[in-house]
Amino acid sequence: MSSHHVRRLVIMRHAKADWPGGVADHERPLEERGHREAPLAGRWVLKHNIVPDFILCSSALRTRQTCTWVCSELGDKAPTPKLEDGLYAASALRMLTVVNHVPDTVTTLMLIAHLPGVQDLAMHLASRDSDHEAYMDAATHFPTNAITVLETEKPWAELDGQDARITRFTVPRAH
Repeated sequence: MSSHHVRRLVIMRHAKADWPGGVADHERPLEERGHREAPLAGRWVLKHNIVPDFILCSSALRTRQTCTWVCSELGDKAPTPKLEDGLYAASALRMLTVVNHVPDTVTTLMLIAHLPGVQDLAMHLASRDSDHEAYMDAATHFPTNAITVLETEKPWAELDGQDARITRFTVPRAH
């Protein structure tokens, strides 16, 4: 594999979650809108040919449900997601440590987790040659179901900050 091989990191915030009384934060499910919108993220990824070959997903219920919807849209192109306890309530640097351990054979990695970590990670990794509009969108708001796509030539293990270009930012929504 050449050192110029482009890797893509797709950072996604889970879809809209509910706040049922008496339910621990880790076990909060998606609300109705979340169940409607999470599949749209899978469709967006397919349409733009950014299909992940590896998915890291927080172990929280809302991220697992989001991941299930995304994978159902990807169909037989969907990789088997890896649940990662370390992504729940994680800081950007904790998330980066998880990313740094991804095998080099992975070319498109999707990470499904929570605020503020997902936004902080995107901003931490964003290089100066990022798409300006996408960068500003990701920096100023990172709502549920938001997706930031970054590209880098570096191996996962070497990512440490300002070394990936933000190329796209989108929030798939039901109209």
